[in-house]
Amino acid sequence: MKNKVSLLVLLCFMSIVYAQAQNTQQLTLQEAVELALQNSDGAKASEARLNVAESEINVTKNLQYPDLKLSGQYMYLTNADVNLKLATGSSDGEGDSGSSPKVNQLLLGQASASMPLFSGFKLKNTVKSSEHLYQAASFNAKNDNETIALNVIQEYISLYKSRQAVTLIEENLKSAQQRVKDFSAMEQNGLLARNDLLKAQLQESNVEVSLEEAKKNARILNYELATLLKLPEETNIETATTEFGLVGSPTVSIGTDRFDLEALKYQKEAADDQVKVAQSKYYPSLSLSGGYIALDLQNAITVTNAMNVGVGVSYNLSDLFKAKSDIKLAKYKAEELHYNLDAFTDKVKVQVENANQEYELALKTHNMYLKSEEQAKENYRIVKDKYDNGLADTNDLLDADVQQLQARIQLAYAEANITQRYYELLTAKGQLTNTLQN
Repeated sequence: MKNKVSLLVLLCFMSIVYAQAQNTQQLTLQEAVELALQNSDGAKASEARLNVAESEINVTKNLQYPDLKLSGQYMYLTNADVNLKLATGSSDGEGDSGSSPKVNQLLLGQASASMPLFSGFKLKNTVKSSEHLYQAASFNAKNDNETIALNVIQEYISLYKSRQAVTLIEENLKSAQQRVKDFSAMEQNGLLARNDLLKAQLQESNVEVSLEEAKKNARILNYELATLLKLPEETNIETATTEFGLVGSPTVSIGTDRFDLEALKYQKEAADDQVKVAQSKYYPSLSLSGGYIALDLQNAITVTNAMNVGVGVSYNLSDLFKAKSDIKLAKYKAEELHYNLDAFTDKVKVQVENANQEYELALKTHNMYLKSEEQAKENYRIVKDKYDNGLADTNDLLDADVQQLQARIQLAYAEANITQRYYELLTAKGQLTNTLQN
């Protein structure tokens, strides 16, 4: 019986471990970005907008094709009086106007086709405008992917930072707990004042609070990232540390390939096309038309093979007055986009320079925190030696320990910040997704 209980406990423990393993997923930064681009709502919405723009091109192009219509009618007539004006072809050469056929139904079949030949270049420029808008939507979709990728990177690095903080605080807590044990033994043997023990215990409590706060932050960031990647909510994401702490000057190609800037350029071209569309109202419309008619008026007349073809011209005189307002509006919109494009170009330059300066600062900050961490470690060693020799008090020892912990956390953050600033620089240049994919 005792063996069975032990086996049951072992099986339960193994099932718990297995369940936890099932809910843990290790992801590199690149894998996280790929998941987001495949699964996130933002990526799917961007793809849907691109599909809408592509469909609008096809709808616009359909205006160039001919219209073909088929129609048929059957009508029942009651007491219809039919008076034929044509000669009946009698032998005496005179029409038989005295007799009237009995007519009570009419069959009518008709086919017609028309194709625009010229509309003041309206169709041509409307298609060009749609194509330019599609190009703009395509670049906007790529820019959306850049934004999604950067958001994932920032969330991923924030989660990495929080996990590093948890690890370092846990190590510090072990030291604080050991210190409390040592101080308790010394206090019981009369080698340490009660007040010094209380100070060590207070620091242990503060570290425990900091640890719980760090764990809470890690859980929140883990949940946010899992939600963004469309993973199960209970998934525990393990971050890979090999991609952090980049030191040096990674290769960043010269120039700017911002997708949002390219999208704005195509939007301006589409606006210019709309000016030409508005100007098309000054021209007449020319179309080619053709048709076929078949008619059967019971006991009276039958018409077959009645085919027709022709050219139609139309001109709306009121457009001479209305078109001025439409053209002016289209020109104002194009002018607005022109100024927006110039302003955004300058803004991109500022963003690139700012991102470059932030990256250089991250490199310098990392070097400074690297020295600070070495100094804090050496300072704690010196203070600990002085404390052991009675040359420093408990406050000095605890302060040195706190400074050492802060320096280690700041160094871990600085390593991650180098990577984050690097990817932000790539984003400012419009090279993030291409770099990750290559």
